[in-house]
Amino acid sequence: MASDIPQRRLGPSGLLVSAVGLGCNNFGRPGTKTETIDGTRAVLDAALDAGVTFLDTADMYGREPGLSETLMGEALEGRRDRFVVATKFGHFGRDMGYVPSGAKGSRSYVRRAVEGSLSRLRTDWIDLYQLHTPDPETPIAETLDVLADLVREGKVRYIGHSNLAGWQIAEADYVAAAGRGIPFVSAQNHYSLLARAAEREVLPAVERFGLGFLPYFPLHNGLLTGRFSRENAPADSRIMRQRPHVWEEAPWDALESYQEFCAERDITMLQATFGWLLSRGPVTSVIAGATSPEQVTSNAAAATAWSPSADDLAAIDAMFPLPEDPAAKV
Repeated sequence: MASDIPQRRLGPSGLLVSAVGLGCNNFGRPGTKTETIDGTRAVLDAALDAGVTFLDTADMYGREPGLSETLMGEALEGRRDRFVVATKFGHFGRDMGYVPSGAKGSRSYVRRAVEGSLSRLRTDWIDLYQLHTPDPETPIAETLDVLADLVREGKVRYIGHSNLAGWQIAEADYVAAAGRGIPFVSAQNHYSLLARAAEREVLPAVERFGLGFLPYFPLHNGLLTGRFSRENAPADSRIMRQRPHVWEEAPWDALESYQEFCAERDITMLQATFGWLLSRGPVTSVIAGATSPEQVTSNAAAATAWSPSADDLAAIDAMFPLPEDPAAKV
């Protein structure tokens, strides 16, 4: 196994994760090479060879809910302990078929959800179990309480959350501390050079409460890989299959300036993007999806290809400034 990818501690936990993680939302996705077990296994083989040991999925991913976890469970057979496996539960946008189907942070729902994930992943434990989206129907104290039970029972090692706002991160930490419970150790939110809103409240909260940060969509659906241009977009890309407006509405003036910045330093846009993300203080691991072994290898190599200087960071900030906060307008 490659050993040059840095290993970073996830927040206050005992988990060491590779600085480049593998987003597994493409496993079981229609129209991809990883729709099948063979494609999934090939990507996981490449991840292990490259030293990418942190895998992130969710119970809702796949052609049908749970298929990503099912394929992973089969592909990880016999080597489960060589990976740090994270999954999520409770996304408000997809019905997993659990009864009751309402409050997805409730004690009864979480109990059903974790058993489903353990079964599909063919494992006795989940390294990081994450609340996928906030549940407005359930007090966070109830969610934390049932998750703490799962940790004590050994079904889950650590707990995290995804898509929480800054105030929700603060509330969760306060509730866990007040009840002398088990706190969240990580936050996962949308964050990239083209989506920097997390810098307003989420990242300050993450730093204040000592969490590990896991940006998702760090390559902004591929726009920050260098594969796209103003005139051309790969027809087989996820953007063109599912979200062509992302390409059509992209800030091409900024992206072309970024490409020139990379060319001047003799690095690829992919390498620059990973370097920028990994220079951000609270970022622990950059979760990037892949549908081929070659993508995994490229992402892994980008982890150590380039480290930005202070001047580099200032230049990138000028190209991709933090948008004005709409809430600040009078």
